[in-house]
Amino acid sequence: MGIIEKMRLDGKKIFVTGGARGIGKSVATAFCEAGADVAIVDLDFEEAKKTAAELESNHGIQAIAIKADVTDPEDVNAMMEKVLDAFGRLDVAFCNAGICMNIPAEDMTYEQWKKVIDINLTGVFLTAQAAGKVMLKQGGGSIINTASMSAHIVNVPQPQCSYNASKAGVIQLTKSLAVEWATRNVRVNSISPGYIGTELTLNSPSLQPLIEQWNQMAPLGRMGRPEELQSICVYLAGDTSSFTTGADFVVDGAFTCI
Repeated sequence: MGIIEKMRLDGKKIFVTGGARGIGKSVATAFCEAGADVAIVDLDFEEAKKTAAELESNHGIQAIAIKADVTDPEDVNAMMEKVLDAFGRLDVAFCNAGICMNIPAEDMTYEQWKKVIDINLTGVFLTAQAAGKVMLKQGGGSIINTASMSAHIVNVPQPQCSYNASKAGVIQLTKSLAVEWATRNVRVNSISPGYIGTELTLNSPSLQPLIEQWNQMAPLGRMGRPEELQSICVYLAGDTSSFTTGADFVVDGAFTCI
């Protein structure tokens, strides 16, 4: 069997949080193209259902939609039960849900700080923990967490201290889980995307001046595309990455090199 065949995900069962649109939808699409069955987890249940139906129709796999709040332990446990009811097992978890607030630190309220940390960091912990419990019983699995290049640099000109702190936490959480679970065949890695031009980002009038500045600073002179994150996630989900755990993959067009 060649390397391309080995990288396929036929028969694997995966959940994707924040999967209804953007990076989550793009990576879920790649998982399905590689042969996996996927659960699209999102607070926007209507959009999650549309995405799941689209994936199932286009790729001939099983795709389901689940509404869940990743900051709520009971919701996360219920989500996990629905995944197991539908698929019978869990092989890969893509813990991707996240938000960003551009608010000066001196003006940020406790509630705003807490919301970002709760979704971006606590939400990753709760979903990775739920996935890990299942995978440890099964004898293995792969968890992929979405961090950010903002864990490595301080973005300018936008003020986003809560986002940067939350994503730095995701990387250290990823490493900690990887070490704890290494001998039990549960791998945990993270991806750190740079600026990615999702549909919502590109169509936001308030972000247009920022995008122009980001592109001027970027070595490649442009934002990334969601599909440029697909291959690394398919690699991490599959068996060819069996020696890869505790790693953070920066996919930012060399932005953090400057």
